[in-house]
Amino acid sequence: MSDDAILDTLDWRGEPVDCGACAHQDRRTGAESHTVPGGILTGHCQPRRACVHDRYAKRIQRFFEWNPELAAQHLDHPYFEVRANAARFAPIFQIPRLIGDPDETVRATLARRLPRRLLLKLRDDPDREVRIAVAVRLEDADLAPLMHDPDGAVRLRVVRRIPEGMLPAMMHDEDPEVRVEVARRIAMDWLPSLVWDDSPRVRLVVAQRLPAAKLHVLARDADWMVRLAIAGRIDPDQLDPLLDDPEDEVRAIARQRREGVLIANDLPPL
Repeated sequence: MSDDAILDTLDWRGEPVDCGACAHQDRRTGAESHTVPGGILTGHCQPRRACVHDRYAKRIQRFFEWNPELAAQHLDHPYFEVRANAARFAPIFQIPRLIGDPDETVRATLARRLPRRLLLKLRDDPDREVRIAVAVRLEDADLAPLMHDPDGAVRLRVVRRIPEGMLPAMMHDEDPEVRVEVARRIAMDWLPSLVWDDSPRVRLVVAQRLPAAKLHVLARDADWMVRLAIAGRIDPDQLDPLLDDPEDEVRAIARQRREGVLIANDLPPL
């Protein structure tokens, strides 16, 4: 159910929202119009749709979308959803004071906006979602400390962003998802080192990338999906180990390719 479909108007403490006591009541839809620099503000808040006091995040977000100039006034609000949404719209020079905010949602919002020199302060944040947000924005050498992050999801973002030359350092990562990404991006000179990886998913990527002339090292791989990939790409004169493969599909591909080569070789020259 969306926030707009929720009929109650409760604040973050569970108390009914009192528009009459709100400092922004003059912006409420239906209030008497008045003009200020920048235009008419009436209609810039609306119960059950856009309200800074509501406990639902979407309504708070919409309030700041309609009233971004008020965001800085709410950076110290006791409710984390208000602080997090205010941090999205407040001037950039106002938000660094929230780097030590006790809520990870607020800090993650900062990680998406702060300039590099301040973003580095969140690189060791205790929350993984904050570190993921940091990893998505940092580049090159700034990512190096996160290559050894204890959380695999963080390292996965890192391996997608680090320069190619840094990838060999992550070839032996404990998470196979990370190693799959290494196999997809690593330079061809390093790729053969992953032929003996423990994960068949990593070896499958290797089988899809290695030059055909080097695929024979995987022709007897323990995983049939790897052998299937090999059967479709290996040089025809190296198909022999796959012609009697225990898997029907692998055998079929190998034999079709062998027969296709024989037929092609029997054709008269043009």
